[in-house]
Amino acid sequence: MRDMNTAAPTAALHDHGIVYFGNDWFAENRTSSHHVAVRLAQRMPVLYVDSPGMRAPNASGRDLKRAVRKLLAAFRRPTRVAEGLWHCTVPQLPFRRLPGVDAFNRLFGRWAVRRALRLAGIRRRISWFVVPHPGVHAGRLGEDLVVYYCIDDYAAHPGVDAALIAARDETLSRRADLLCVAPPALLDAKRALNPHTVFSPHGVDVDLFAQAQDPATATPALARDLPRPVVGYIGSIHEWIDVPLIESLARARPQWTFLLVGHAHVNVDDLRALPNVVLAGPQPYASLPQWSKAFDAAIIPYRLNRQVANANPLKLREYLAAGKAVVSVRNPEIEKFAHVVRLVDGHDDFLAALDAAVRDNAPHAIEARMAAVADQTWDARVEAVLAEVASRLTPNPSSHTFS
Repeated sequence: MRDMNTAAPTAALHDHGIVYFGNDWFAENRTSSHHVAVRLAQRMPVLYVDSPGMRAPNASGRDLKRAVRKLLAAFRRPTRVAEGLWHCTVPQLPFRRLPGVDAFNRLFGRWAVRRALRLAGIRRRISWFVVPHPGVHAGRLGEDLVVYYCIDDYAAHPGVDAALIAARDETLSRRADLLCVAPPALLDAKRALNPHTVFSPHGVDVDLFAQAQDPATATPALARDLPRPVVGYIGSIHEWIDVPLIESLARARPQWTFLLVGHAHVNVDDLRALPNVVLAGPQPYASLPQWSKAFDAAIIPYRLNRQVANANPLKLREYLAAGKAVVSVRNPEIEKFAHVVRLVDGHDDFLAALDAAVRDNAPHAIEARMAAVADQTWDARVEAVLAEVASRLTPNPSSHTFS
């Protein structure tokens, strides 16, 4: 693996743009896909392409209506959402097992992306994939380089077409000119597929989350005057969140408040029925330090499954950047922070660790947690990856451009 701190300078990128295949740009949950794209756009033009979902489609009217909406969206001009950053949608028809549908999705998607690139004025380009399923376009968009920024074990996600996603993930991993891997648990397997593999862990918006320790930061009205201590969680509540664990913690400590910030994608009626649980719903990303300020401790209550074993949770670094005491289940990435995070192996351990965490808010403990991620900013991460990109980019005046 190359040392990312000694990679070549990024001057070779000055005349390039990026076509960036990421998650839904307008999703309420800001992922690494969004953080990286925003910072890339500060350095070069970026066309952010909303990629089709990984969930296996079905023959429902909802899926068909959604597909039609996406098809119509593909004919619109790309929208400028920030300085240097354009957004467009690549649609797909569901029912891809029917003859001709997969071929149509590939050809139409490729046409839509090329058209959007032309309208955005991006002629020399690098393709950058944060999800594997649009990898069928890799090397077919006139790009000078293919980057795959792998941030998850995608085939392990619930509800996806696992066989298809696994196959496309492997194909893109082999095809990429540069394969960046965020979860340490996936690194060895990816290196076996591609010698041009580098470890690229997640970053954090240090300055934003440090606002949680600023006396001038206001706590949201819903989080004010809650019975203390307040145990907080920030993030979507999906199948991989151990909802029964949260319920058991709340029942065991009825005098505490459990404040959950994020959209619930699973049934949380039992949680909602508990008087000491507050479900705040999804909140703007910029407001998260305000919610964090209300926490006496924060939790990462994952279920222990294959997806979690290979996860690299953004919330871990965000909690630490906010100075919060953290109790979490184990995985290889989280264990790197064992000196500032309480790691647990079961429900009973979780409660005991939480009892200690809510009392661990002395100034020196807060400073140690913030210091643990102080140098792991998204800006630093993106600069390191761009240096790797530049080192692999061979200038070619006759590169694949089109009018």
